[in-house]
Amino acid sequence: MTDIALDTAPPVHSRTAVALVLIALAMGGFAIGVTEFAAMSILPDFAAGLGVDAPAAGHVISAYAAGVVVGAPILAVLGARSPRWLLLIGFMGLFAVGNGLSAVAPTYEWMLVFRFLSGVPHGAYFGVAALVAASIAPLHLRTRAVSTILMGLTLATVIGVPFASLVSHAFGWRWTFAIVSVLALTTMILVALFAPRDAAHPDASPLRELGALKRAQVWLTLGVGAIGFGGMFAVYAYLASTLQAVTGVGPDLLPWVFAVFGVGMFLGNILGAWAADRVGFPAAGGLLLWSAAALALYPFAASNVWALMGVVLLIGGGGGLGAVLQTRLMDVAGNAQTLAAALNHSAFNTANALGPFLGGLAIAAGFGWTSTAWVGVGLSLGGFVIFVVAWLTGRRTA
Repeated sequence: MTDIALDTAPPVHSRTAVALVLIALAMGGFAIGVTEFAAMSILPDFAAGLGVDAPAAGHVISAYAAGVVVGAPILAVLGARSPRWLLLIGFMGLFAVGNGLSAVAPTYEWMLVFRFLSGVPHGAYFGVAALVAASIAPLHLRTRAVSTILMGLTLATVIGVPFASLVSHAFGWRWTFAIVSVLALTTMILVALFAPRDAAHPDASPLRELGALKRAQVWLTLGVGAIGFGGMFAVYAYLASTLQAVTGVGPDLLPWVFAVFGVGMFLGNILGAWAADRVGFPAAGGLLLWSAAALALYPFAASNVWALMGVVLLIGGGGGLGAVLQTRLMDVAGNAQTLAAALNHSAFNTANALGPFLGGLAIAAGFGWTSTAWVGVGLSLGGFVIFVVAWLTGRRTA
């Protein structure tokens, strides 16, 4: 039997109430999506503003991802005994502060510190928000409820990132992070108004949450995300620079290419959630193979903007992996739901750090801007290998 031990709140029966909760949670996803992906799209802008080259600016993105990796488990464990709605407000408050400081960072070194701080609450927010969303949805619709929160993140890539890019080019890159801080404050208000006011589980404790770390399937699922997702980020982090250096695209067209990527993520999120609610974990394997194939097309399409936009749409579709892995962790984490859910985003942002880092090494070694795609193919296939191990061993122990 699959190990399902969801620590859920009493169901919310009103459709309006459910919709308002999901909108509130998705707003946080939107804010996080803007800061995470816009930082990549405006990389040339803040690289110039801080006086560093593109590979060094990539370390700013990695610093944010490192904050997610470190912050998610720590905040999830420390907040085990707190009501989820209060945790969500607190996490968004810290997120608002980190982005506000990023907007006024005086030097490259301070920018690294402030981006790390901004990333600390990211994973814990998504983890707790996913549990709240799952708790108000029927079991057979869990993945789609969870994907609604990630829908905020994908909409950020369609709407928020292009808007942030336009703002950055028109008024300066610092305004991008200031806008994110305002979005975080808006999320705090919405969560305070609409999130269910459920008390923490009476048996919740940091020790119980740490029990997730004893489960091999938890680690394997996290490994799928930490490696497999890196392929998408290896390309995305340097997409703006590739568009300028290889494709010959000017600043005016950049936001539209990123919007196409966002449309791909949006559609991939919907289709991935639909597939996971029907076939379960195998949907992850299909998405990883999809990503590897799409990334392999990238170098051949990079010289033509229209071909590249089609491939970017396909690469974005691999983003549907997030919701699939989130619900997989709910199935294998037992009573340690909060930590496992938060760790999914540690894994996601390990990929966010690993992909740009390895992609930057390939560029710095002289292999060219499109070499990031081959790094991405390797990471996607590496994630698929881990998926196969997780799937086969999970079936034997089920």
